[in-house]
Amino acid sequence: MLNEKVRLYLLVLICSLAGYIWLYFNMLDNLANSNVGNVCLIKAATNIPCPSCGSTRSVIFIIEGNFKSALYTNPFGFIIAFIMVCSPFWIFLDIIIGRSSYYQYFQKFESVLRKPKISIILILIVLSNWVWAIMKGL
Repeated sequence: MLNEKVRLYLLVLICSLAGYIWLYFNMLDNLANSNVGNVCLIKAATNIPCPSCGSTRSVIFIIEGNFKSALYTNPFGFIIAFIMVCSPFWIFLDIIIGRSSYYQYFQKFESVLRKPKISIILILIVLSNWVWAIMKGL
């Protein structure tokens, strides 16, 4: 059975690859239809944006260099873009060098997130971003 580190690395790499594929097809759709990433199952079912609505559009705006629109659409796009760019390189560097720095950082970060004060603050940030998305009619 795969150990925890290998499972984490595979999960992050697969998720990053899926994210790149998702962005690619949304950018193709954007070029063809002048319409960026309007696929959200929650919004389609309820007509209310989900807490992450606009993330794809935000990352596409970042790729295009339109940082103001990216920030307005969904500020979490910056975090997603950073993770999608840095994580695969960091993991491949770990594999090449034979270290576990990404895994160790992930464990430390996860332990910080498990602290109630931090968790509550982050939940409030996500909820306030969600309310903002609803208010601006995303």
